[in-house]
Amino acid sequence: MTILLAPMEGLLDHTLRDILTRVGGIDRCVSEFIRVSGTLLPERTFLRVVPELRQGSRTRAGVPVRAQLLGSDPNCLAENAARLASLGPDGIDLNFGCPAKIVNRHGGGAALLDDPELIARIVSAVRRAVPPRIPVTAKMRLGHHDDRRAVECAQAMASAGADELVVHARTKADGYRPPAYWERIADIRAAVRLPMVANGEIWTVADALRCREVSGCHALMLGRGMVANPGLALAIVAATPSPRAQQEGEGPVYAWHQLQPLVADFWSLVLARADIADRHRAGRLKQWLHQLRRHHPQAEVLYQSVRTVNDPAQITSRLRGAMPLAA
Repeated sequence: MTILLAPMEGLLDHTLRDILTRVGGIDRCVSEFIRVSGTLLPERTFLRVVPELRQGSRTRAGVPVRAQLLGSDPNCLAENAARLASLGPDGIDLNFGCPAKIVNRHGGGAALLDDPELIARIVSAVRRAVPPRIPVTAKMRLGHHDDRRAVECAQAMASAGADELVVHARTKADGYRPPAYWERIADIRAAVRLPMVANGEIWTVADALRCREVSGCHALMLGRGMVANPGLALAIVAATPSPRAQQEGEGPVYAWHQLQPLVADFWSLVLARADIADRHRAGRLKQWLHQLRRHHPQAEVLYQSVRTVNDPAQITSRLRGAMPLAA
């Protein structure tokens, strides 16, 4: 069993990666995307998105981090991948799944799933530009408007030299609406001889076990489910694939008293970041609390306490009333 932490633009950045990997159960992370659009990016751009590169491409808990690139120009992506490789990432991931309209309008992310030949050129160019010791992986959705070319796209990535493929089992048109079509991952696995990771709509232990059964994948990628329940990966690892486990559903949820110091540490790290303006700091905390309240009534109370507050000092004061802040 291998469990990956998903890239989530605007939410699951290096600060939350730091916190969630402290809990345990995560074997590898993928960063949010680094946009490549016609220029060779300076090293500081890669380091801003993936500061773990300064510490051996590991979170502080020691979990490896792969850096993700997003773009549509094979040569430009290859040049940037070579520069990124010089910084020692655990691996380089290519984004073929972002559903954001602004990304798709410029031919990136999920829009590339309409052009398997271009996908192959991108993967091939990056693979040639990166030393063999550094894995080149890819993350895709089932398609742009529909899933008719899912197998063709996956075959293009495999034939061009990708080392691993994560499949988010929805199309761009599906967005994040349930369900995720895990059975289509099984179809791709049957046609492509490539290590594969299943992703999409895994919120509980039961979801994880069912996804493994339907997709045939022994590796899973967790996104919103892990943000909402930071103990999910540990619970999945501990679970046995029995009918009883599937019936019991969610499995253990990380207790609020265990989460309190992590929420406090998260806020302390947000306060320490020079790249976040004061007016935006509170939003980062609210984002996570909004997800946590799915499982924790205490998070709902705390979220309501800070929902209309944006001043960092006031946020800190209200948090102190609810939990001990990190030193």
